[in-house]
Amino acid sequence: MELATESKAFCSCATKFGAAPNSQVCPVCMGLPGTLPVLNRRALEYSIRVGLALECKIARRFKFDRKHYYYPDLPKNFQISQYDVPLSGNGKLELGNGRTIRIKRVHLEEDAGKLVHEGVGGGIGGSTAALVDLNRAGVPLLEIVSEPDLRTTAETVEYLKNIQTLVRYLGVSDGNMEEGSLRCDANISVRPAGTEALGAKVEIKNMNSFKAVERALAFEAGRQRKEIAAGSAILQETRLYDEATGATKPMRSKEGASDYRYFPEPDLPPFTVDPAWEEEIRKSLPELPAAKRARFVSVYGLPEYDAGVLAADRAVGGYFDLVVAAGAPAKQASNWVMTELLGALNAAGKGIADSPVGPRALAEMLALVEKGTISGKIAKTVFAAMFSTGKGAEEIIREQGLVQITDEGEIRAVISRVLAANPASVADFKSGRKQAIGFLVGAVMKATGGKANPAAVNKLLQEELSK
Repeated sequence: MELATESKAFCSCATKFGAAPNSQVCPVCMGLPGTLPVLNRRALEYSIRVGLALECKIARRFKFDRKHYYYPDLPKNFQISQYDVPLSGNGKLELGNGRTIRIKRVHLEEDAGKLVHEGVGGGIGGSTAALVDLNRAGVPLLEIVSEPDLRTTAETVEYLKNIQTLVRYLGVSDGNMEEGSLRCDANISVRPAGTEALGAKVEIKNMNSFKAVERALAFEAGRQRKEIAAGSAILQETRLYDEATGATKPMRSKEGASDYRYFPEPDLPPFTVDPAWEEEIRKSLPELPAAKRARFVSVYGLPEYDAGVLAADRAVGGYFDLVVAAGAPAKQASNWVMTELLGALNAAGKGIADSPVGPRALAEMLALVEKGTISGKIAKTVFAAMFSTGKGAEEIIREQGLVQITDEGEIRAVISRVLAANPASVADFKSGRKQAIGFLVGAVMKATGGKANPAAVNKLLQEELSK
């Protein structure tokens, strides 16, 4: 994944996405002779944060290595990466089904540039020209490598979503797959049921969404099963996923470590992580998603589903905490945040930080529902007005005359008019068709503009119909 630093891994060039091609480059990230890299301290800090959050052991001393390969968008013809001494490793990540996925290593490296193909013709990818944009060259990347513990496509997608949620919680990356901030290269192999030895692995690239990962893995698993059933051997190779066809296609034979000719980066000395700095970073970690989900269930008594939805986004979980802290019942606050608030924000294309309805304002509105000042149905009208105007609930209720009718005399008067106007429904109810009361309740609510207390309407209607 790309780390959300303001400058690149080994130089001071900006990392802003979408800048004009080759506008964020310098001699260092362009690989010009004689230039020297300098490690970005913030990139290292972010990398340690991720390692700690994944319960990895942070290396006391680590180094960088040169990974050699030729590609037009790699100006130095090598990538500064880490090989035998990664920054951290031996961690874990828990899935919702209780399975633990072991984290083999977490290491820091630099990104390559980007090729932009133009025109239509017989060139690379059918294009007539390949343009090189080096803005991305040198952007800090953090690679998380898991052990071969994932067993299904569903587990793989959940694992990736958990990684995305985690890095967003930590504030180290936006985790946006569509913009390439979060990328997935998946290794997949199949083996006969009941056997332990892993089959030949195939790496799949070019997957820019969770749905693409799911489809690519499903296709590749099916392809490998068919090959084995036909008596063919699975080649260890790298394949590309084709979004248009939903299939994977051969790209190249899979390289081994020796093909990259790794050796220690001579322009960067080995680094030491100060234990005091590591502890400082550990103490700065926020409450992580799994811990937040567990707290929402144990402290607030929320269902697992609610807790999962609210904890999936750090800002949403924080908003919910503030609504409850302002006095709202937890389950009621959960329902409103998940349904009304997130629905309105999605429709408006806004994030929780830009919500026109703050946590205290929502809690105050829910308190009015609890007191019976407004009904749950009217509350939705009030909330919509709060969201569109930014006004408080009491002000909107006063302006629009939305106070709930609780006076039994007033409600009985409306009921009398409704019963007189609907003799057929009254006769149906008295002849045993008890469901007819639903129509009558609706008619009373309509006559009062939805402001009558629903419980009082049901009670008084039963009394009137029993006479």
